Amino acid sequence: MGNSCQSCGMPLAKDPQGGGTEADGSISTTYCSICYDAGAFRHPDVSVTEFQQHCVEALQRSGMPKIMAWLFTRGIPRLERWKGV
Repeated sequence: MGNSCQSCGMPLAKDPQGGGTEADGSISTTYCSICYDAGAFRHPDVSVTEFQQHCVEALQRSGMPKIMAWLFTRGIPRLERWKGV
């Protein structure tokens, strides 16, 4: 599904670990290492709205202005993880 994490939208090329890991230890081509580890989501019980807010706050902590962080997270509900939720 493209070259971006299907949970947060981060380009997988920017993931320092090259992607999250599946349960068998292989690299995920769908989810980044920030969102996914050992075949499971790191934040399994959050709503999409809560997750968007979490991402905005994380981007701000990394130095991104709030408005840019907000814009970067607007597409999250359309990503594979959140479809049908």
